Amino acid sequence: MKAIGWVARLTPFDCKLLIVVTVLVALSFLLPLSQGAGARVVVSSDDRIVFVAPLDKDQRVELDGPLGITVLQIKNGAARVISSPCSQKVCIHMGEARHTGDLLACVPNQLVITIEGDSDGEDAEYDFISR
Repeated sequence: MKAIGWVARLTPFDCKLLIVVTVLVALSFLLPLSQGAGARVVVSSDDRIVFVAPLDKDQRVELDGPLGITVLQIKNGAARVISSPCSQKVCIHMGEARHTGDLLACVPNQLVITIEGDSDGEDAEYDFISR
């Protein structure tokens, strides 16, 4: 079958559907750009919060976990894991987290790092409201 042969057999509906799907896929790449900048970093372990700090203050924090110390760096409005005792270092390779809802996790060391937004908004406590 020729590469162009399938295009010739498209119906008008197929063409419209292809255009709509292409536009939706293109728009989905822009979705992460609409996330707001985070206001603070929250670190939890075993369902309890162990550390909270604003993202606008540069600092380096040592977090204790079952395997040892994981080092979290907060710099230029972003948080990233720069050192961890885990074997595969996935948490380090996850890179920076700076937008509301971003998440970093060191599963072997049982640490979850989330970025939260500013709580000044009226709906800040809710992700979704249903009536």
